[in-house]
Amino acid sequence: MTAFDFTPLLAQGLPVPAAKWSGFPPYNFIGGHNDAEHVPVDKLVAAATAVIAREGATLATYGLASGPLGYRRLREFLVGKLKRDAGISCTSDEILITSGSLQALDLVNGILLTRGDTVVIERDSYQGALNRLTRLGVNVVGIPLDGEGLRTDALASALAELRGRGICPKYIYTIPTVQNPTGTIMGEARRAELLRLADDYGVPIFEDDCYADLIWDGRRPPALHAMSELDNVIHIGSFSKSIAPALRVGYIVARWELLSRMLALKTDAGSGALEQMVLAEFCTAHFSEHVPKLTRGLRAKLETLMGALAEHFGTAAEFDDPKGGIFLWVKLPDNVDTLKLAQAALASGVSINPGPEWSSDKVHAKSRLRLCFANPSKDAIRQGVATLAEVCHREFGVPTRSANVEKRIQA
Repeated sequence: MTAFDFTPLLAQGLPVPAAKWSGFPPYNFIGGHNDAEHVPVDKLVAAATAVIAREGATLATYGLASGPLGYRRLREFLVGKLKRDAGISCTSDEILITSGSLQALDLVNGILLTRGDTVVIERDSYQGALNRLTRLGVNVVGIPLDGEGLRTDALASALAELRGRGICPKYIYTIPTVQNPTGTIMGEARRAELLRLADDYGVPIFEDDCYADLIWDGRRPPALHAMSELDNVIHIGSFSKSIAPALRVGYIVARWELLSRMLALKTDAGSGALEQMVLAEFCTAHFSEHVPKLTRGLRAKLETLMGALAEHFGTAAEFDDPKGGIFLWVKLPDNVDTLKLAQAALASGVSINPGPEWSSDKVHAKSRLRLCFANPSKDAIRQGVATLAEVCHREFGVPTRSANVEKRIQA
């Protein structure tokens, strides 16, 4: 019997079908996976046991008797954490718990954007944000970055040019604290200039702070949300990078007038209850001691990755030492097409994120790639980079040297 064909019934404009998952490759440098050795399993088990024993009966109600904004103890933890770490003063009723930061992106976009709108973003940026804007039919204006993140001189020029055409962007999306993919941190003076420009042009700021906990020295400037005098910043964050990405818990900090609009779109009857309960129990007791241990482990893996790239690619791989996070943004020679390199590397067991998928400027990013170093072991990092170098040499003649031994370019 022939199976029913749904193809003629599919909605117009769907994205390309997802590939069927067949497991991780041996050398996996993609995604936002974290370090398995630093997932605090025993303490999460203890937290789960304690909170379920104490409050498990509240699972009988949607919202855990805390209302639609999310589990109150988790929101109260965030009030203290955001004040201590980012300088943000807010109440628990100005925080909405979401199913990861991706849902936060969807909710903010849902209340602000319609097809044909314009937004300003960093030229190299989070793929999840870029893909959503593309699907929404939104015009994207990419702003170049430097060692301190988004360049405010370029932003000023772009905003002036847009105003000259009668266009006011719906928001400026920025990842100012451990930028994805570059790992830069915007200094306080530049943050003040960004806020001044946003005020001058009447454009709100959408601040993505998902990687801000993972700073090597633990010191960060105040969040844009904290510095804003006009309260024109929507702030989002996540526990994916500081605790575990599979827990799928993020949050939005904004005024109630905005959160109330988002709640009208958040039709999932609430984000995962157990995850919120366990995180609140764990974080209240252990967050401050857990994060430094995690960042030390991540920094050691980054050192391994940078050393392996220096050994196997030499000067062919250019990169800046990121200020924190789990990613390294790498520039290869101009003749390397990282979209093609990614396909060839995957056939040899190495997965990488090609640069064009993480940039609004595909030409600029053609020879760039993003490597996530958090999940692979140090041995896997070394072996994976060595394999990637062999594939890149075979496909593009780069690198010509590896470990101070000149490679023979195949005819």
